[in-house]
Amino acid sequence: MKRKLSAYDITLVGMFAALMAIGANITSWAPFLQIANVPLSMQPFFCILAGLLLGSRLGALSMTIYALIGIAGAPVFAQFNGGIGVIFESTGGFILSYIVTAYAVGKVVELSKAKKLPTFLTASFLGIILIYIIGTTYMWLALNVWMNVPMSYGVAWTVMAWFLLKDVVFTILGAFIAPRIYHIVTKATNNRIVA
Repeated sequence: MKRKLSAYDITLVGMFAALMAIGANITSWAPFLQIANVPLSMQPFFCILAGLLLGSRLGALSMTIYALIGIAGAPVFAQFNGGIGVIFESTGGFILSYIVTAYAVGKVVELSKAKKLPTFLTASFLGIILIYIIGTTYMWLALNVWMNVPMSYGVAWTVMAWFLLKDVVFTILGAFIAPRIYHIVTKATNNRIVA
């Protein structure tokens, strides 16, 4: 049986939902972080970090809360967008991928006996692979099926390749900093951070 959410859990979930909103709109403060007028985001970094540090349950919950806040209309998606319509745009699949990704990343850490760098690297790269597969496939479907913008699957991946380098660098960075944070916080909270 899953334990009830504590005030501490709710705080962590809210913190990562807020970090996702900040990560989505980082180019509003740093407009040079754009490629072909498409803003770079820190969302994959914060999503994977949520899974690494909060575990599958709380990590996925934080991403679900973030998505629901945006769907409800709060301007927390990229370029300060909000509303359910964003989910049906070409980048909507990335928003949905964050829930699956945080869960999967957290599960890898939970199932590993050794909470060391190799585990965090494996979980992080699984996360970035999931984000790109789900997000890019959804983008291709959205463009071709309901947005009437024909694009081959290969071209969709070529477009996303521009963002891949940034995300791989931040994935590695997150994997390197996460074990230290994980061990400090789990020690301070009597091994309760992964729920």
